[in-house]
Amino acid sequence: MTQTALPGAADVVIVGGGVMGTSIAFHLAEAGVERIVLLEKDQLGSGSTCKAAGGVRANFSDEVNIALGARSLDAFARFGERPGQEIDLHQVGYLFLLDTHEQVELFRESTELQNRLGQPTRMLSVEEAVALAPICSADGLVGACFSPTGGHCTPESVVLGYATAARRRGASLVTGCEVVGLDAVGNQLTAVRTNRGTVRTRAVICAAGAWSAELAAAVGVELPVTPLRRQIVVTEAIDGLPANLPMTIDFGTTFYFHREGPGLLVGMSDPDEQPGFYLNRTDTWIPRLTETMARRAPTLLDIGLTGGWAGLYEVTPDHNALIGEASGVSRFLYATGFSGHGFLQGPAVGEVIRDLYLGREPVVDISPLDAGRFQHAAARAERNIV
Repeated sequence: MTQTALPGAADVVIVGGGVMGTSIAFHLAEAGVERIVLLEKDQLGSGSTCKAAGGVRANFSDEVNIALGARSLDAFARFGERPGQEIDLHQVGYLFLLDTHEQVELFRESTELQNRLGQPTRMLSVEEAVALAPICSADGLVGACFSPTGGHCTPESVVLGYATAARRRGASLVTGCEVVGLDAVGNQLTAVRTNRGTVRTRAVICAAGAWSAELAAAVGVELPVTPLRRQIVVTEAIDGLPANLPMTIDFGTTFYFHREGPGLLVGMSDPDEQPGFYLNRTDTWIPRLTETMARRAPTLLDIGLTGGWAGLYEVTPDHNALIGEASGVSRFLYATGFSGHGFLQGPAVGEVIRDLYLGREPVVDISPLDAGRFQHAAARAERNIV
């Protein structure tokens, strides 16, 4: 395959070729921005995006996250027309299983907020929840929450769709090109240095996920992003799985699953996981997963595994994204730190960064997600996450 040439200059350089970077490239190019260069150190989507579970939803407790999720759901539903790519979207719903009355009250509050914002989320009885996800046991459950418009799709296809459409509109997406530094004179960016040469530019957009903190620090910008490994396994074929099995999350344990071909994609957080750029698979979390399955979905204990992978969450102190433009250096924008819900917000964030770059009022008010919030005791807690 012929390697894309590295342009010597650009109006804007995007660092990171996952869903966030490619979405930004597409939305900028669609808006008529010229000389867009996206730099990805490996292959497009090879960082966190293509290691994601692919869930899409607007079921959050924070108004900004609801708005980003809802706008993105609309974009995913129309992805075949714009930008034009089949993404295997299954809007089978998002089901949270709840095992304490405190959890029920938390989700009841967020459901009321979502309803006020136009989302059809609703609370369910235990019986209704188990009817939707019959491989689950009702033991210990006290309620559930269901979002019928949520579901899951294929992250690789989303990246491909955005990348193809961005290139068609003139953007240069350069893979195998690692950023090694940023140059500035005073507070003005002048260039991005890579292992393949230098790109002169006065605007940089950081969409580097778990690798964002080091990039931003090069120009004195603090982005408090910490890498944290999360692992996923895929099961063998399972007879009798409902075609419309929802994306299901056992909220108290973080155990989750959705259909993946004839089997299930299964994941769960590991509270013993230490921060770091660890991408190797381990078995240390499997005993906890097995224990949880025995209680919540015991029939899965008899199903073999066909594979799995490890990826990185990009975690912030309040588990909310960092989206905005730096105040200390001219034209350094960022979209990172999504703490596990970046893939599902990718379409809307691409629009937001487009608007910030062009000096427009963003389609969603993301001012509460500015990175400076931690210096002003304005952190926001998103509660509907695992």
